[in-house]
Amino acid sequence: MKFSPTQLDGVVLIEAIPVGDDRGWFSRHYCPVEFETAGIDFTPCQISQSFNAAAATLRGLHYQDPPHSEAKLVRCLRGAVWDVGVDIRPDSPTRHQWLGVELRPEFRLAVLWPKGFAHGFITLEPNSELLYITDYSWTHEAEGGLRWNDPALGISWPLEPDVLSDRDSAHPLLGRHEE
Repeated sequence: MKFSPTQLDGVVLIEAIPVGDDRGWFSRHYCPVEFETAGIDFTPCQISQSFNAAAATLRGLHYQDPPHSEAKLVRCLRGAVWDVGVDIRPDSPTRHQWLGVELRPEFRLAVLWPKGFAHGFITLEPNSELLYITDYSWTHEAEGGLRWNDPALGISWPLEPDVLSDRDSAHPLLGRHEE
């Protein structure tokens, strides 16, 4: 695995390095020894998968309040997505900054969003699937969200959503969230 830090503290791009032969290839997506060697404290607790039938489906921006905050390792298994994280850590020097990464299976790339990030994505192709590996179990009572199109965040989504849940369209704007 190749680990590449980003401009947002704790956000790491992780490239799977395939080893191949005449049968195909094999790659690891998580190895505690390699993560520890890279200085990343991440222990998987829950593995989930998201399927999205239509292109331009937007999910997010979701997070879990402390003490139920979760780090997420996100990988695209099929299709393509624009994956976004927003730093909402109160004492972070990059608070309210965002990062967007295109994920496709052929890129063999995953993003590790640390605790204290709101996460969302928009599908770029139909039939897109994401694999989430988190270090904490999802807790309904702790879930929160930010509005995907909040002008205070200024996220440059590559396209407008055609499919968006009522819940996601009703998340509060940043100013209301922090009152």
